Amino acid sequence: MTYTAERPPIAEPSDKLRARIPGWGADIDPKDRPSVPMLRFAPAETGAHWDFPERQPEKWPRERSVEHKFLTPVFGTACPPRGVSGVIRKVAYARYSEGRAAHWLLLMAADRVDAVENHLRSFLTLHPDNPITETGVLSEFSRHGFSSRFGQKRADLTHQSLDPIVVAGPWVAAGGAVYVAGKALAKRRHTRLAG
Repeated sequence: MTYTAERPPIAEPSDKLRARIPGWGADIDPKDRPSVPMLRFAPAETGAHWDFPERQPEKWPRERSVEHKFLTPVFGTACPPRGVSGVIRKVAYARYSEGRAAHWLLLMAADRVDAVENHLRSFLTLHPDNPITETGVLSEFSRHGFSSRFGQKRADLTHQSLDPIVVAGPWVAAGGAVYVAGKALAKRRHTRLAG
């Protein structure tokens, strides 16, 4: 069983594996393996005083992969899932195995949604996000941005033309949406006042 003091048994003895697989066990000589002292089962030397570690209490239902029977004894609590991104993360863990691409794609989508949620949340504070200074675009003009891009063998030159779209695109789209919504509200208000 996992998370216990006992070391899990090896599936087959070394002799059988060496006979079945050519070249198996080339590094099995204990003199050549620096990890051997750690592999030796000596509970008195490790200081372990438990058979199964004390479990960390759950303050909220945690995400757990479908492969695991229960949560690990210790887990992170710094970033509890919240909002739409939290719902997406919970779906990824509840429905899909870690071996499926859908699991990881949903987690990546949740990260992007979380970034948008945090950008929107920043507008409710006294210090909203500033895409001009926070993306480092001003340093392009003050830190030799143009000369560092040409005549060099930089790996990022291939996607350089997409950077403005990826970085500025969401902000332009959000600004456009605010403009269209404001215009529609102004038209509705004008119509209501005229009628």
